[in-house]
Amino acid sequence: MKGNRRRLVGKVTSNKMTKTIVVQVDSRQRHPLYGKVVNRAARFKAHDELGCQLGDTVQIVESKPISKEVRWVVEAILTRGYHLVLPDDSALTAAPDTPPAPEGGAA
Repeated sequence: MKGNRRRLVGKVTSNKMTKTIVVQVDSRQRHPLYGKVVNRAARFKAHDELGCQLGDTVQIVESKPISKEVRWVVEAILTRGYHLVLPDDSALTAAPDTPPAPEGGAA
């Protein structure tokens, strides 16, 4: 039955593995005796077929064991996170062959 699987929402903290990401799920609970709000964070390894990037907010769903530590699968990417687009190096390496102009005045 697919209906009773747990679903969690968290943020991608690592995508350095092949088809596996690490998702951090944050939760807030009130302490039963003292009443203070306690922040907790749990990290889950999830199978990723959607190509998640760092900072994405994803929904993961429980599944049968895929490997030793992977028991979750990415179900949906809810929001895209921070993606750095680095400038292309080809513009730096393809410099023109003209020599630079001399600085200062000619005397």
